[in-house]
Amino acid sequence: MNKSPWCYLISQGTCNGCELEVFASFTPRYDAERAGMKLVPSPRHADIVLVTGCGTKKGSIQSKRVLEQIPDPKVIIQIGACALNGGIFKCKGPRIEGEIRLEGCPPRPSEIIEAIKKGAKLCSSKR
Repeated sequence: MNKSPWCYLISQGTCNGCELEVFASFTPRYDAERAGMKLVPSPRHADIVLVTGCGTKKGSIQSKRVLEQIPDPKVIIQIGACALNGGIFKCKGPRIEGEIRLEGCPPRPSEIIEAIKKGAKLCSSKR
């Protein structure tokens, strides 16, 4: 891995369960920052995109606009059942397809950290 993975979170309309687990993975208990992972406030600084939620028509327009701002090579990680297949809500809205798919409702913080590690390896191999 050439550099530490910087992540940007895109929420597409969820119950906030996956977002809470993403934020929990960066707390001192799981301490993803110890491994160099960082949540960044701007998509222009991100290497990895964490996508949660089932997707809505309005949200997909904004999500595509944000994805265009992220420099290549980027890795997209779909987090949770809603991002993968609509989840318990059976939402049939447009989804952002990712290279890494993380199942669960919601997935545990340790699983999210492992997915980010896989994404960092994938991102460095794209360079």
